Amino acid sequence: MATNPVPPSAPPKPTWDPRRPDQTLPWVRPTIRIRLTLLYGGMFLIAGILLLSIIYLLAAQALHVGSNLPFKIVSGSVSSDTCSFPNDRPTPDEFNAAINSCVNHQRAQALDDLLTRSLFALVGLSIIAFAFGYAMAGRVLSPLGRITRTARRVVGSDLSRRIELDGPDDELKELADTFDEMLERLERAFTAQQRFVANASHELRTPLAINRTLLEVHLSDPGAPSELQQLGKTLLATNERSEQLVEGLLLLARSDNQLVERKPVDLAEVATRAVDQTLGEAQEKNVVIRGERAPAVVQGNGVLLERIALNLVQNAVRYNVAEDGWVEVTTALEPGQAVLVVSNTGPVVPAYEIDNLFEPFRRLRTERTGSDKGVGLGLSIARSVARAHGGRIIAEPREGGGLVMRVTLPV
Repeated sequence: MATNPVPPSAPPKPTWDPRRPDQTLPWVRPTIRIRLTLLYGGMFLIAGILLLSIIYLLAAQALHVGSNLPFKIVSGSVSSDTCSFPNDRPTPDEFNAAINSCVNHQRAQALDDLLTRSLFALVGLSIIAFAFGYAMAGRVLSPLGRITRTARRVVGSDLSRRIELDGPDDELKELADTFDEMLERLERAFTAQQRFVANASHELRTPLAINRTLLEVHLSDPGAPSELQQLGKTLLATNERSEQLVEGLLLLARSDNQLVERKPVDLAEVATRAVDQTLGEAQEKNVVIRGERAPAVVQGNGVLLERIALNLVQNAVRYNVAEDGWVEVTTALEPGQAVLVVSNTGPVVPAYEIDNLFEPFRRLRTERTGSDKGVGLGLSIARSVARAHGGRIIAEPREGGGLVMRVTLPV
């Protein structure tokens, strides 16, 4: 049976992480402070150029460059160190022309000197104006920097932070107070969610555990009819599935939040544990697990990171081919990040189905419920845990069938 060719996979969408400050150089990034500085300095520069032009025009008009002298030489002689006059008894007209040329030259030189000195003064004052504007813009915008720093700390789930901005009751203080009120409401909602998760964990697990115990006791009775034995096994499998669903939902709710406490965790060790736990199931399905796992230490929660690796390896084993299947699990340390890659053979996955695989209760070309391969939360939990650690997970179709799951975490 021919299969459709695998469409080209779309490139991963770039994500912005608000916890990381912008790495662009501050003098290159068009910040508000730089723009205000350019605005202040530019306005001063334009005003200085206009003022200089007006002074130059007024001075040129007052000196009348190119006009004739208001007097004439009738007789006599004049000597000068800067002007040249005819020596062989010039006529009065020649002498007046020479004096007029000399005076006009002095006027033009005076205007040029005025323009040069004014330009130097304008450049110096512009530098002072830009520096003053930069300092004033930094002082005016300092509350925004405080708000930004607080927002970055809040991203790390520290909702107890407050800006508490002092100063005049202006627009920036109003913005800071509004942000504090929002943080207070978020903290109350977050606390209520934590209490709900804790209460739901207890209320949902307890009856399921009781049901499991009662069913196991009933199944241990050798005198029970075969019909009841079969019914008990069916109910026990359904109860086990319900327990897995509850555990997955609670883990998904917890992993959607950011981590407060982080410890060094080696992804190689985490991946090895996941492989060991899945090895029995892989042998039953004739799937070979291979791959080199180099040390890659990250800061995070070891239990949640192990859940990522376990979910990915389990999915790779369960959604595989019937013969000659394999799963490759590798870890590596790249510049600035640690990488966990899980690739496998399996059915052909269209590129447009990739995003749907990360949605809760979604599977590839199967019904939303009723699958014997899981509850449909594995990849959703893996993505939530990766996001909680400041990383991401990317899925790409593998040529020939199967998937390549790539998890990147900051070190």
